[in-house]
Order: sequence, then C-alpha cells, then structure tokens
Amino acid sequence: MARKMTREEREAFLAEPRVGVLSVAGEPGRAPLTTPIWYRYEPGGDILVMTSPGLRKTRLIEAAGRFALCVQEQNGVYKYVSVEGPVVKTWPMTKAERHAVAARYLPPGVSDAYTDATDGTHGSNIAIVMRPERWNTSDFSDLAEQLA
Repeated sequence: MARKMTREEREAFLAEPRVGVLSVAGEPGRAPLTTPIWYRYEPGGDILVMTSPGLRKTRLIEAAGRFALCVQEQNGVYKYVSVEGPVVKTWPMTKAERHAVAARYLPPGVSDAYTDATDGTHGSNIAIVMRPERWNTSDFSDLAEQLA
C-alpha cells in the first residue's frame, strides 16, 4: 500500500527540480485552470512560481488569492506531493531571479542563453509566492520493495 511521506521527505521531494502542475480556481462555471510550471522551493520555505503578468493564470491566482501545485515522479517508483496555500507576496522579477529559476531546469549555458533569449517575452515576469498550508503525498516505495 502507498504510504504518506514524512515532512522531511515531502519537502526534499518538492525541492528537487521537477516541473510542477499548478491548479487554480477558474471563473464561475468554468473548470479550474491546470498548467505546467517551473517553480522554486527550499525545505521549510515558501513556493515561488514565475509567470507573465496579465495571463489568465495570473488573473485567476490574483482573484483566488491561492493556488495548488502538484509534482510527481513516474520513473521507477511512483511518488507525488501536492501542496496548496495562500499567496503571500508577488513582485516583478529581476533577470537574475528569472535565471535562478531557469537554472533549476536547464543545464549551465543553456539557462544563460534561455534567460537572454527570453528578455523580450519574459522580461516582465512576476514572482508569485505561496505559503504551503495543506499537503497531500503518496509514496509507493515500500510496496515496490515488498514485491522485489
């Protein structure tokens, strides 16, 4: 049977560079918006996502004042962490901040080129920071070990 991760396990898992799936309440009568997103997290801290101002995603997060993020591992043993919480701050990102997020996902050199190449389209990106409030986790490692 799948087990819940400990606090330390879930925070370490979330801190790894995974593409997250962000969900936020949709407009009345519409489904929630769910979209992949790069994020940054350090154990015990808040979750930062970057996005462009004016997008539907950004407007919905502003209206709801909160969002959820889910990350998973499907190579090998299946695990996931989902977390939900309120937005605690936002700000216009600097180029260095955008590069720090890109560097989690892209190799050295490529992250520099990406940051430079997207100055025109993503230079106005904003950071949206969520304070984790509710967690849900699942880890099938124990089951896989029993079957091995």
